Amino acid sequence: MKNKALNSSTVLLMAVSAAIIVANINYIQPIEADIAQQFNLANAVVGAVAMLTQLGYAFGLLLIVPMGDIVNRRTLILRLLALAILSALLAFIAPNIWVYAVASLLIGVTSVAPQVIIPYAGFLAPRGQRGRVLGNVLSGLLVGVLLSRTVSGVLASVMPWQNVYLLAAVMIALLGVVLIKKLPQDPVTRHRTTYLEMIKTVPQLVKRYPVLRASAVNGFVLFGVSNVFWATLVFYLQRQYGWGSREAGLLALLGVTGVLAAPVIGRLADHFKPRTIIGLGLVLSTLAYGVFIVFGTRIAGLICGIIILDLGTQFGQVANQARIQNIDPHASSRFNSVFMFGYFMGGALGSFFGNLLWGLAGWNGVCGLAFGVLILGFYAHFVHYPHVVKRHGTVTN
Repeated sequence: MKNKALNSSTVLLMAVSAAIIVANINYIQPIEADIAQQFNLANAVVGAVAMLTQLGYAFGLLLIVPMGDIVNRRTLILRLLALAILSALLAFIAPNIWVYAVASLLIGVTSVAPQVIIPYAGFLAPRGQRGRVLGNVLSGLLVGVLLSRTVSGVLASVMPWQNVYLLAAVMIALLGVVLIKKLPQDPVTRHRTTYLEMIKTVPQLVKRYPVLRASAVNGFVLFGVSNVFWATLVFYLQRQYGWGSREAGLLALLGVTGVLAAPVIGRLADHFKPRTIIGLGLVLSTLAYGVFIVFGTRIAGLICGIIILDLGTQFGQVANQARIQNIDPHASSRFNSVFMFGYFMGGALGSFFGNLLWGLAGWNGVCGLAFGVLILGFYAHFVHYPHVVKRHGTVTN
């Protein structure tokens, strides 16, 4: 029977919450050129600052998200929101690149609340409906990703880019008021496990479940190649078309295709092996970069490639979440922590090396980097991990 705490309005609230909070870590991407100009920096330096946000998010996933298995998840979410507001305000008032870099790191660390919300939703959902529920919540996550780029890019074209972070702080504060009233109480009675004891179990879970390792590697690859593109898009648009942050932000709206597809992907993950859906994600991401390298000099080709790339990323995200949440509900936060750590480490390195390759070899270097990472992804998914999971895994993949 469906959990009464998880009705459609609660799922919608969780999706909206994920959208508003995750937006924080993506605001920087369309405004990198503006930041570089204001602080008189090379593009590669701003790329390194953008990497700090992703790294902060990755380590927040590793060190904070697992707490959802031992503390009240509702309380944890609300406390993270308060810290996210302070981090956004620090970015707003940053007088130089050093303060902004610290703020960027803290924004990443404190914006992990969606990764507590996602396993919470998976825990509350009936087993046969987890793919659908997770697909809906992850739709909110993707809305936050794409709208953050659009809002950031458009606002930075008409006012100082710092105002983006002031808006973020206000939106999170308003969200916090709603969640205090509407977010379901956590029904789980926790065991008396210390934080240190809980953290020590994370490597054990990674060692025990090859399917978890496979998901983390796949997330690393798919989000890595996604960020290779988004971190360099504004520079490509400047060189190719003379465009700027506004156009980069508007192009991010094309990700609505992934938003609409997420619930459908979730249903597919409920009825087919998630590994099959993940393989499709790899194929779509590779096809996207094929379109970029051949037709990327034309705006129609760029648009087509963006739609395909966002679909590929979403196929991997939803299906990976569905399969790791089916392992053991009592360790769902830790499973999500490991998966998303790999996911955002890929994003951080994708941002950094994407900017580096742009400076060294331009658009061809960016696409070549993505193809190289995708080759590793195909090897891991189709050659290495199927055999490992078959021999040692205890769940289907």
